[in-house]
Amino acid sequence: MGKLSFYKMQASGNDFILLDFSKSKAKRSKSFYANLAKKYCPRRHGIGADGLLVIEPSRKALFKMRIFNSDGSEAEMCGNGARCVGLWARIAANKTGIIDFDTVAGIIRAKVSACKKIKNEYCAAVRIKVTSPYGYKLDLPLQVLGRKIKVNFVNTGVPHAVVFVQGLEGIDVREIGRAIRFHKKFGAAGTNVNFVEVTGKNHITLRTYERGVEDETLACGTGTIASSIVYQLKFESSEPKEDIAIFAKTKSSEILKVSFDITKDKIDNVWLQGQAFLVYRGEIIL
Repeated sequence: MGKLSFYKMQASGNDFILLDFSKSKAKRSKSFYANLAKKYCPRRHGIGADGLLVIEPSRKALFKMRIFNSDGSEAEMCGNGARCVGLWARIAANKTGIIDFDTVAGIIRAKVSACKKIKNEYCAAVRIKVTSPYGYKLDLPLQVLGRKIKVNFVNTGVPHAVVFVQGLEGIDVREIGRAIRFHKKFGAAGTNVNFVEVTGKNHITLRTYERGVEDETLACGTGTIASSIVYQLKFESSEPKEDIAIFAKTKSSEILKVSFDITKDKIDNVWLQGQAFLVYRGEIIL
């Protein structure tokens, strides 16, 4: 009977099981990780998490991060997961300064503040720099649940639909989100779905239906980035500008900061900032 040590981590209420195989030479299959995610992520029958973070060796950076959703599917990127990995690297792997790590979506850069302990949890502010978003499409007409709506789209490492609404708390995120997530417009891969309400200049509130979790989560890092960028393009300006800052309130009530530059050709220098927590360490008995 074998054992696996794990870390339970969370950022903005988006929680994860983290497994460290960064020093291991053994090759583990995708199905091995998928089965672990499906077994231990369920909240009533497992540890409970939105996803499984796996740390592997990398030839491109300090290590590689992989993310498996609770349904066992592998995602290309996870913003809040990446913030947790930045904190893990500071605490468990003793990495300081700039921390670069590899993902399916490209190299992610993390900057982690000094750690502190709050109510037996280790906590730090973590900033991550993500790869440049692409595939912007504004005001796509969709037929959803018998209604015509307009949806915006951008890929921030993973695909995201963004829908601006009024009365955010009254939105049926699960039903409408699921209908958009599986809409034929987004192909076989589908999309994550963010419902966003503008609450002031450069301030938004959002709720997210996450692909792979197949439900609303307390936060989504890449969704927060997508919603902030689409807000800027639709309600402010698409003209070149540096160090644009958008403040986004998540379902968990944490306000995340998204900053980026708009150049003539693309949106670049994209950063996501917020708190990350190491909740506890434990062991899985295999």
